[in-house]
Amino acid sequence: MLKEPPAREPEAREPDPVPADIAAPRIGHRGRAGVVTAIIALAALAIGVYHGISGRVTAEASLATTTAETAIPIVDVVHPQAGAPDQELTLPGQTVAFTDTPIYARTSGYLTHWYFDIGAHVRKGQLLAQIETPELDAQLRQARADLETAQANTKLAGITADRTANLLRTQSVSTQARDNAAGAYAADQAIVASRQAEVARLEELQSYENVYAPFDGAITQRNTDVGDLINAGAGTPNTQLFHMMATGTLRIYVAVPEDDAPAIHIGATPTVTLDEFPGQVFRGTLVRTADAIDPQSRTLLVEVDVDNAAGKLLPGAYALVHFELSDRVHSVTIPSNAMLFRSEGLRVGVVRNGVAQLVPITIGRDYGGSVEVLTGLQQGDQVIVNPSDALISGTAVRIAGGRPEGAT
Repeated sequence: MLKEPPAREPEAREPDPVPADIAAPRIGHRGRAGVVTAIIALAALAIGVYHGISGRVTAEASLATTTAETAIPIVDVVHPQAGAPDQELTLPGQTVAFTDTPIYARTSGYLTHWYFDIGAHVRKGQLLAQIETPELDAQLRQARADLETAQANTKLAGITADRTANLLRTQSVSTQARDNAAGAYAADQAIVASRQAEVARLEELQSYENVYAPFDGAITQRNTDVGDLINAGAGTPNTQLFHMMATGTLRIYVAVPEDDAPAIHIGATPTVTLDEFPGQVFRGTLVRTADAIDPQSRTLLVEVDVDNAAGKLLPGAYALVHFELSDRVHSVTIPSNAMLFRSEGLRVGVVRNGVAQLVPITIGRDYGGSVEVLTGLQQGDQVIVNPSDALISGTAVRIAGGRPEGAT
């Protein structure tokens, strides 16, 4: 059997020669420039993409930082001022006449005459009015007659007693008769004393027919006229004849707050001002205090007397009394708008190490735009003004115009 000759592997053919005009095309000057331009464009695009991604990352980081800083509240702070702006305590008061009294009749009758009207200044003992008392006059006449009768009976009883005593020496009368005569004489003497007392009482009432001024002062009211029926006593308002005030010295009663009571001393000379006398100052004297704190108002009642010999001041006028007080120890003042009113008491916000802390305080005097702080603050504290009502201790804050305290 004939074997087939082994198959021959195909011989590798060399590629057909490329024609010389297309085998190696040449890149001209313009072609090379285009390639370079493309490469530069790709590089610029890559650089742009890199910078875009890097800028976005940086912007996000910056935004996060800005947001964190913005979340920290910005606050305005002030430093407490040492001492009070002044050492004067000004309190309201009302001028009161040194003596103020109504004048009533002590006897009943009809007014026959009055001599002074409102506004008149009278001296002590001057006659103000006269009252006619016909019933009282009749009672006095009867009492005097009864007194004369009693005196006559007493005289007769005295003679009888003397005679009986003489007769007893000769045993002409009994001892009992002498004793009866002596007793009758003593009884008549007692009747005479009683009648004398009644006459004196009615004469005293009759003397009240004339109404006199009880002190130097001014008539501020006249509530009667000629012919009025006058009822004795002070039971009803219509029985008041006159109203008098002594205005040579005026009293001013002032309620001093409990905190300032220790600084008030008898003998002090506060000044007094009134709206109707702008620019004028009147000197007063603190003459007495209640020496006790009123549990209702927590104040000490004091009396300041002001000389009014010239009569410029009128009773009932509103006045301001200015007391000079000694310096308070360790007191400072802060603006009123720095305080926070919380259920647990007064608080202020103080910045410490970039954090707000609520500090309890005790206030003294109120000056309107500022208050005196007795405890809780030092001069170096940074006190937040106009704090938010939602401010709590531990809140990070940033002081206006600067970085957060303690920030690096």
